[in-house]
Amino acid sequence: MNIKVQANPCFKDVDRSTKRYIVMKGSAGSGKSVDTAQNYILRLMRDKGRNLVCIRKSDITNRDSTFAELTGAIYRMFGDQAERYWQINMSPLQLTCKANGNKIIFRGMNDDKQREKLKSITFQRGKLTDVWCEEATELTQADVEIIDDRLRGELPPGQFYQIRMTFNPVNKNHWIKKVFFDMPDDNVLTHHSTYLMNRFIDDAYKARMERRKAVDPEGYQIYGLGEWGEIGGLILHNWEVKEVSQNLNDYDDIAIGQDFGFNHANALLLLGIKDDDIAVLSEIYVFEKDTSEIIQLAKDMDVPIKKQMWCDSAEPDRIKMWQKAGFRARGVDKGGSAGSVKAQIDWLKQRKIYVHPHCVNTIKELQQWKWKKDDKSGEYLDEPVPFQDDAMAALRYGVEGWRKVKKWLT
Repeated sequence: MNIKVQANPCFKDVDRSTKRYIVMKGSAGSGKSVDTAQNYILRLMRDKGRNLVCIRKSDITNRDSTFAELTGAIYRMFGDQAERYWQINMSPLQLTCKANGNKIIFRGMNDDKQREKLKSITFQRGKLTDVWCEEATELTQADVEIIDDRLRGELPPGQFYQIRMTFNPVNKNHWIKKVFFDMPDDNVLTHHSTYLMNRFIDDAYKARMERRKAVDPEGYQIYGLGEWGEIGGLILHNWEVKEVSQNLNDYDDIAIGQDFGFNHANALLLLGIKDDDIAVLSEIYVFEKDTSEIIQLAKDMDVPIKKQMWCDSAEPDRIKMWQKAGFRARGVDKGGSAGSVKAQIDWLKQRKIYVHPHCVNTIKELQQWKWKKDDKSGEYLDEPVPFQDDAMAALRYGVEGWRKVKKWLT
């Protein structure tokens, strides 16, 4: 068996530990989730009788986070021989090691019904021995205690129970800090990592983080240095992740928003409106792609050509390329107060926004899109921080027709 392993030395102690609680805070891009996924694949292949449950607050977000990381690890390690060693099921999400029958399953903690399901997990072979809580700061202390209670009973010699939590340390007052970082415990291993420790990170990403350091020092402390902090001044709170319908006929109207980019992301969002609520159905979020490549990608993803596409008016040549390809592309009018970023945001704040879990980049941007802060007064300004906001620009542009003409409601 030929296995390709990508190892970051900073995770060596974590991967060798048998302590019950492994609590990993770190910056974006530190490699903690990639390492966790790879370590679980190796562990479950090596140790018969071990089974893993991956937890997110919302179970539907597992597909594009923990499941994607684990399947990605399998294909990186085994290449075209991946399915010789692992059975990959999409519905329900499940991974099975073919050599020993060990399984990986995926669950949520969003309501009492989902929590009750966790209490009744059983496996045909072995026991539930491992838990991965990804984006662990989404979970309450009670959520984790329910999971912890499931890890009990005698295990064969050499085996152990373990919960691994991975997260960006957004809130310095979070219960995870108080319980695991501020209270010494021999059963706990805490770990800190940053993108600077990740030897597989590319120079372009490092440059983006350096820019963030300059324009958003507060956010850089959390997402760049992995330090405990608190993101104040978040712009939108009226959104949630939801598996919204992909049937365009279920909506009152459909539109497309696009923010052009090359070195920063080119973001294209497919949007629906229903009873004045907004749904983000899908996204294209790519770097260093020519407009012709993105047009082809949009066609491959069945982005509807006949629906209105609202774009950044500062790029008329790109808009003409989309028009030539058959799309109804036009620039957003940014003139006057009605066309201001603030006016667009005010309109969005008055509606509920639902984001499909596949739109992982839109979700990431929503989680950290915030107002600028005045250095002298400490007050937040009516101007967003100009960093990692490409999907947010596409969202602002995409609702332009609905914002100015309410024809879909008549």
